[in-house]
Amino acid sequence: MMTAKPGKVVFSRILEGEDLFESVKRSAESNMIHAGFFIVIGSLKRAALGYYKEGKYDTIQFEGPLEIASCTGNIVVDEKKEVAVHAHIVISDEKCRAFGGHLMKGSQVGATAELVMVEANGINIQRVYDEKTKLKLWKLS
Repeated sequence: MMTAKPGKVVFSRILEGEDLFESVKRSAESNMIHAGFFIVIGSLKRAALGYYKEGKYDTIQFEGPLEIASCTGNIVVDEKKEVAVHAHIVISDEKCRAFGGHLMKGSQVGATAELVMVEANGINIQRVYDEKTKLKLWKLS
């Protein structure tokens, strides 16, 4: 376990048609956030949700319009010092049926999405490949 101090807080609007995952990553990179967390609300035209099973992610596609009921995640860097985003999302359809999973590339923003990122200062976290799980897990140092 480690502790950090909150740094800058970034508010960003993601535009219609943009890829939600890529937009979050790009915003973290452009704001030089290497550790932190974020939340997103808004809508999607389509969503790609992942489910981890037996060392890989199976992806399920959903067609919208869809509501982003909740999307939270963290920002760290990988072994190459590149920004790594990990997010989970809950979406709902026009009947308010909810579906959740890992946010994957290919989730296209609908009317808008609102992103709030909070930087964590004084902490060094990396995503490092773990042979047992076949995942990139946190390494705290």
